[in-house]
Amino acid sequence: MRQNGSVPTPHLHLTGDDAADALLGSNPLALLIGMVLDQQIPLEWAFRGPHELESRLGVPLSATEIAEMDPDKLAEVFSTKPALHRYPGSMAARTQALCQTIVEEFGGRAQSIWTDARDGKDLYRRIKSLPGFGEMKAKIFIALLGKQCGLKVSGWEAVSTPYSEKGSHRSVADIVDEASLKEVRAFKARAKKAAKAQ
Repeated sequence: MRQNGSVPTPHLHLTGDDAADALLGSNPLALLIGMVLDQQIPLEWAFRGPHELESRLGVPLSATEIAEMDPDKLAEVFSTKPALHRYPGSMAARTQALCQTIVEEFGGRAQSIWTDARDGKDLYRRIKSLPGFGEMKAKIFIALLGKQCGLKVSGWEAVSTPYSEKGSHRSVADIVDEASLKEVRAFKARAKKAAKAQ
């Protein structure tokens, strides 16, 4: 995923599938869609979704094409077994809304959301305004861009705290191999247990 033409494509390790990971690293839209799908399903399943979606569509992922698709047709693509998500209909609609926003506000270029951001605060505002991105997901996505995708926007660390913390294992932003995946799962399990205890 090139930032201002100077940073090489990152080697992401989020799915356990080389082709799916390669797509996430080379296609900014795929990474955004994976992030949207990362909700109430295992993260590997979520981030394999863009590769499977591309395969089912039969063409490279394009914000413009998905934005203009018949909603029922897109829902059918998501729902075909094995479904792309536990909630294929709502996630198809959310993915289409994401793509429509990218077309309407960013000229159809997903990477413009971060490459054209003025600073961290502007980047956070842009990400959080996207369909499917709340406060936590926006911070995690910015941390993922900063830690693994060569993000050059100044101030990204401050707006993505605590997920920008070096050496942490809080989120998908920290997953670089099987060992770190286990660390992130353990952290989430502890956080969930602590939340229930309160």
